[in-house]
Amino acid sequence: MKFNESWLREHVAVEADRDALCAALTAIGLEVEGVEPIGGELPGVIVAEIVEAVRHPEADRLQVCKVAIGGGEHVQIVCGAPNARAGLKAPLATVGAVLPGGLNIKAAKLRGVESFGMLCSAKELGIDPDASGLLELPADAPVGTALATYLGLPDARIELKLTPNRADCFSIRGIAFDVAAALGAQVRAFEAAPVAATASATLPVELHAGADAPRYCGRVIEGLDPNATSPSWLTEKLKRCGLRPISPLVDITNLVMLELGQPMHAFDADTLKGPIGVRHGRAGESLKLLDERDAAIDAGFLVITDADRPVALAGVMGGFDTRVTDATTRVFLESAHFAPSAIIGRARKLGLHTDASHRFERGVDPALPRVALEYATQLVMDIMGGGAGPVVEAVREADLPVRAPVALRRERLARVLGQRIDDAEVARIFVALGMGVEATADGWRITPPARRFDIAIEEDLVEEVARIHGYDAVPAALPAGEIPLADHTETRAPEAFLRRQLAARGFHEAINFAFVDAALLQRWGLEAGAIALLNPLASDLGTMRTGLLPGLVEAIRRNLARQQARVRLFEIGRVFHAPATAGAAPVETRRIAFAAVGAAKPEQWSSATRPVDFYDLKGDLEALAGPAADALAFAPATGVPWLHPGRSAAVTLDGEALGFVGHLHPALAKALDLDGEVVVAELDLGRLEARAVPKAGELSRFPSVRRDLAVLVAEDRPWADLEASLRQSLGGLLRDVKVFDRYAGKGLETGVKSLAMGLILQDVSRTLTDSDVDKAVQAALAALERDCGARLR
Repeated sequence: MKFNESWLREHVAVEADRDALCAALTAIGLEVEGVEPIGGELPGVIVAEIVEAVRHPEADRLQVCKVAIGGGEHVQIVCGAPNARAGLKAPLATVGAVLPGGLNIKAAKLRGVESFGMLCSAKELGIDPDASGLLELPADAPVGTALATYLGLPDARIELKLTPNRADCFSIRGIAFDVAAALGAQVRAFEAAPVAATASATLPVELHAGADAPRYCGRVIEGLDPNATSPSWLTEKLKRCGLRPISPLVDITNLVMLELGQPMHAFDADTLKGPIGVRHGRAGESLKLLDERDAAIDAGFLVITDADRPVALAGVMGGFDTRVTDATTRVFLESAHFAPSAIIGRARKLGLHTDASHRFERGVDPALPRVALEYATQLVMDIMGGGAGPVVEAVREADLPVRAPVALRRERLARVLGQRIDDAEVARIFVALGMGVEATADGWRITPPARRFDIAIEEDLVEEVARIHGYDAVPAALPAGEIPLADHTETRAPEAFLRRQLAARGFHEAINFAFVDAALLQRWGLEAGAIALLNPLASDLGTMRTGLLPGLVEAIRRNLARQQARVRLFEIGRVFHAPATAGAAPVETRRIAFAAVGAAKPEQWSSATRPVDFYDLKGDLEALAGPAADALAFAPATGVPWLHPGRSAAVTLDGEALGFVGHLHPALAKALDLDGEVVVAELDLGRLEARAVPKAGELSRFPSVRRDLAVLVAEDRPWADLEASLRQSLGGLLRDVKVFDRYAGKGLETGVKSLAMGLILQDVSRTLTDSDVDKAVQAALAALERDCGARLR
């Protein structure tokens, strides 16, 4: 929102200078993004009139002008401006004046002719970039008056960065209320007296869009002077707000929009037949807009119609065929209220962004259309003459938005702000903001004005008090009282412990977005139960992740692309699945994932380099499980499309599914453009965190005995089956069992492998004899043959 300082001060009288005003605006949440000074004090620059202009005897492009400066005095000025002519009133910098940029005006001779001053352009005065000619002043400008006084200089163009909820501040009046509240002033009353009808011409208005268009006002004005021009005060206000003057009718509607916040549109009444209607668009309709582009209309648009013919896109832009031109003598002015939901996104759908849509999307005062229409009518008649017909208004009272009163509790206000504010100050703030205030036993009952769409709940009122009273005035105090220490239970390993474990084993923690590209999940085969976002940050971040590994492996791929040959990453986070019951909340599950690629160990001299493999990550997983590692079980993973079918495992903990570990499927690795073997694991964090309470066991005072065995067993028989059989058959006598060799190949049958193991036997009550050990070995062999089909090699 751009506006000029002097225009704001017309609506609210404050003593603060420009810097203090800008500081106050920023402090109350209307952030000042830029301040552009316009003109200065301009001492020595006055309003002058060219009485006579003749060609310079020695230069075709120069004129010798006789210039009136007031009090019957004249001076001679040599001027090269193309628009210098007798009868023109323009700024004159007299001898001794200093213009912006440090230019000192002195008497001089130009091609032998004396000149006592300089007639100035807007650019030379620092008022406007236009340097095409002299700044032309109105014919009624008083000669001899200081130009700064006449033009209201110095001035400044101030640009605000407004948040979407402050639609009321897209007008000078709206900003004025906030400034008045912040600086202890009052907003001047605004009068838009009804203009009496002096003509009978009307166009009937019909509403057919329900709550999307509950109010529409219109008026015909006839007998306009097509040769009228916008007065300088009007064009100056628009230019200082960053708008280009176009024509009186367009300039007036722009001025009303900037001053009051109500977008308006002017139709050439000679192009309309009536009745004027507001309805939703229909498929297949189109409209040529003011910018001469053809807009395809559908049911999502509101259209203004003339005898059911679309002539404007409501709240966006008018139509080309009904536009006002330099020949317009009859105009139909419209002023309406449209619901924000009916306008949001419509301009963007057409690749447009207009001042009207920007305001209607955020909410415009529903009580403003008639006031704005009366104001605009008076301006049109003052500038262009003519006679106005009666105002025609169509309204659906039940569909107009109403700002309901909101209760503000005194104790709640004090609790949120951390301090008590005097009741009188609270009431002053709300009254200055234009709100209705009613005192209650426990606080206030506040009725926001119709323009404040952002006031709906008690917290909104607390925010109003906080920002106007001053955020700097809110005490900064640390919370009092001791913070209780969190109790750590022995039955659960905290996340910090798991992080430290993985970091100690050479992994770096990664944090990825919780949303990914849907195509990536499909590539992994993890699209089942995926939840699509309604308003994603980007097209490739439109789906909530159903697993951690797609994002983690993408991070590995990016590292590999940047010449990181050995990468080890882990992530702890949540994954999301659609609920089984419609309308229920998404199912969130805490997971931990880790992945590795490259060499198993950093480059070194003491051992040969080998790539990381399944057993490396299996060891990392067992270390992560800690005391629960003995309860882990591994079985071939089936039905997991992203894992290698022969080098992966499904992991269980105490018989419950925990997750998966293994190599990525070669087809997936190729699709992801990954070089090298990538080994991954993803586990249920909740189950992995669970820990059994440690129990003290009796230490035997007697020596242990070791017996080594080698057995032949089927190639597809996992070691876990053999270990389970041994522990069941030997019971407490078996303290530990270790596999120290595996062999398959020459000398053995096809499909058979040899496993060598060491049985460590120990009793807590006595020393084992050779007979005891032999019996235990025989029992172990018998159990292995019975349970696993193994035989002694």
